[in-house]
Amino acid sequence: MYARILVATDGSDLAGRALDHALQLALMAGSEVIIVTITEPAVMAAGGYAAAAGAVFDPMPEVIEAQQKAANDLLAAAARKAEAAGIRARTVLVENSFPSDGIIATANQVGAELIVMGSHGRAGLGRLLLGSQTNNVLAHSKIPVLVTR
Repeated sequence: MYARILVATDGSDLAGRALDHALQLALMAGSEVIIVTITEPAVMAAGGYAAAAGAVFDPMPEVIEAQQKAANDLLAAAARKAEAAGIRARTVLVENSFPSDGIIATANQVGAELIVMGSHGRAGLGRLLLGSQTNNVLAHSKIPVLVTR
């Protein structure tokens, strides 16, 4: 059915449900699961007049390190869950990318045959419609996308 299933996670409850669904599919089909998370471009807005002019500054190294640690911790927890279920899994951290771009690029790089993701991420929890990143993946992916709620 699907030899490689890519599942995107951002740590939200919906992403957790997507992971659970991907693991169930993988267990039934004997698939490998590739778990991906993306760190978005980190910029810090300037204050005062500079902010009004749209100025931004590079983030402090501590901010980037904290972002990377959180992403790696998230991936490690997801990998442990897959391992506990007896599913072959590997993790991919895509840094400094917009989520939809990172998901599609990773799916292409690893030869995924299915993308599983939540209907919206942390930024869209109050939205009734699909989140913008999910919409972008649906619009641009060349492989099937399973959206979970």
